[in-house]
Amino acid sequence: MESDLYLEQLECGPMMNFVYLVGSRSTREVALVDPAWSMEGLLERLDERDLNLVAAFVTHYHPDHVGGEIMGHQVEGLSDLMERRAVPVYVHRGEADGLRRVTGLSESDLRRVDSDDTLRIGETEIRFLHTPGHTPGSQCFLAENALVSGDTLFVRGCGRVDLPGADPDQMFESLRRLATLPDETVLYPGHNYAEVPTSTIAGEKQMNPYLRIESLETWRQMMGYAGT
Repeated sequence: MESDLYLEQLECGPMMNFVYLVGSRSTREVALVDPAWSMEGLLERLDERDLNLVAAFVTHYHPDHVGGEIMGHQVEGLSDLMERRAVPVYVHRGEADGLRRVTGLSESDLRRVDSDDTLRIGETEIRFLHTPGHTPGSQCFLAENALVSGDTLFVRGCGRVDLPGADPDQMFESLRRLATLPDETVLYPGHNYAEVPTSTIAGEKQMNPYLRIESLETWRQMMGYAGT
């Protein structure tokens, strides 16, 4: 049977962010994952594809993914989206307060989720996976064999763990959990930082040095800290 999953990867902004459209081919309903940088362009894309926006998903609250001020510049994001097409915003409950501070969204805009919660869009089920480390409430989205990983796991890399709220040990545990996904799972990262825009879990277990580490002690040595 043909897959109902609709997934489109779009590069936006000077930081090479990936924004995703994920949802249902049959109903043409989709969510925007980490909408930022160009609301007009993103909404035009939806209209060109005859897609109905029903939700926004947040991997984490950093302004290059959700909008807000970054390095003295204002980035378009969720607040601009809500002014044009208000939809529920799905965010891990550990990230929700930070998201509100960065974007100015109200509590009524948010749908706070926990790890392994699911949402069905058309015939496509999307599972929320809590993957702390880059931020306390970072999350990924798993739909069929596709993993939208935000700044947790990159092609040949992983998110930074030296920013406020980051935790290197939690990142190690999150990466170890993602490594247990089926080898054929296709990785869709939060930035276009590698020679290719996507990969697989099998490919990353072979080529990504951060996913090949099996012990916390080795991880701490590689990351250059002693830990506790």
